[in-house]
Amino acid sequence: MSKEPWFGTAAEALPDDAEDSVLIGRIWDPSVDGPSPVTVRDGEVIDVSRQFPTVRDICELPDPAKAVAGLDGPRLGSLGDLLANTASADRDRTRPWLLAPVDLQALKAAGVTFPVSMIERVIEERARGDLTLAADIRGRMLADIGADLHSLVPGSAEAERLKTALIAEGVWSQYLEVGIGPDAEIFTKGQVLSAVGTAVPVGVLAASTWNNPEPEVALVAQSSGRIVGATLGNDVNLRDVEGRSALLLPRAKDNNASCALGPFIRLFDERFPLSRVRELTVVLQVRGVDGFHLAATSQMARMSRDPAALVRQLIGPHHQYPDGAVLMLGTMFAPTQDRDRPGEGFTHKVDDVVRISCPALGTLVNQVRHAEQCEPWQFGVRDLMGNLAKRGLL
Repeated sequence: MSKEPWFGTAAEALPDDAEDSVLIGRIWDPSVDGPSPVTVRDGEVIDVSRQFPTVRDICELPDPAKAVAGLDGPRLGSLGDLLANTASADRDRTRPWLLAPVDLQALKAAGVTFPVSMIERVIEERARGDLTLAADIRGRMLADIGADLHSLVPGSAEAERLKTALIAEGVWSQYLEVGIGPDAEIFTKGQVLSAVGTAVPVGVLAASTWNNPEPEVALVAQSSGRIVGATLGNDVNLRDVEGRSALLLPRAKDNNASCALGPFIRLFDERFPLSRVRELTVVLQVRGVDGFHLAATSQMARMSRDPAALVRQLIGPHHQYPDGAVLMLGTMFAPTQDRDRPGEGFTHKVDDVVRISCPALGTLVNQVRHAEQCEPWQFGVRDLMGNLAKRGLL
């Protein structure tokens, strides 16, 4: 029996109901030395760049799903072939490979949107980035504030009363403020065009000794704030860095290959509306070459903030994004399973394979490397504009 490749199969990359899904993504096309938007139909990858030169252009349409469902274009090959070429250490650079499915959209992320992740952020803060202290602090924290804050509405009168009580007990934190206060934590995860896709490495800094994946659903919003689709994301986090100071969040979050999205954006239609996102379950699996295995789930129904409300905090009269944005919604994954020594919890090792999956969105698979050793991000907005102009697509 042949062993399944580390990056999974084409069938796993697609939603379970792929035949009823309207999908868009991006590939690198060596024949034009640049990226092209694509859709997937019957397992074939179809170039739609002649109609829409960027994914941003598709997402700004009045009805993106209806428009893409009727598109046709050159067949670039089977998804299985492109996926294999994407992951290959000896990639054939004369043939296409997959990229992250967004291009000109801003890369944003929301934090502390699940009570369990809120508690973990407080633990990081109190441990000052020292993972050996986390287990003891976790036990005391749960005794102080309880483990289940799921029913608490952020910004409500009840939340304000809890805040007052916690301050009196001396356990208040900036993470509790964004977890149960009126304003969500929304930050820039990476720069435009810097995200990586499936079947390629994700990066953690070589100096980091306490880090983890963050499996998330990401919403794609157009410039008006209207949400038009969803994909999977890995908001890679350096817990030791953020734990030293919340002001180091950019250092903890925005590094080479630290933002993974994909494999594809599933556009909203009557079969897959925004309401489905609120019911999704995201599964995380981490397998290490040391034999370590971790499995966890995030249930979107347990978010303390509604996904649409988070997008409204991102885009509105207070802040505009002319090319739209992708917003990772946060995770309930709490990396507490011990890997090496009791009480130290989880941290990544080089060559870990991270699988983030959801039946409605497919599977995003990445292998962990040091960020310094991942392929550098070199294709920026100026390069994209120049390439599209050269191809006569602008």
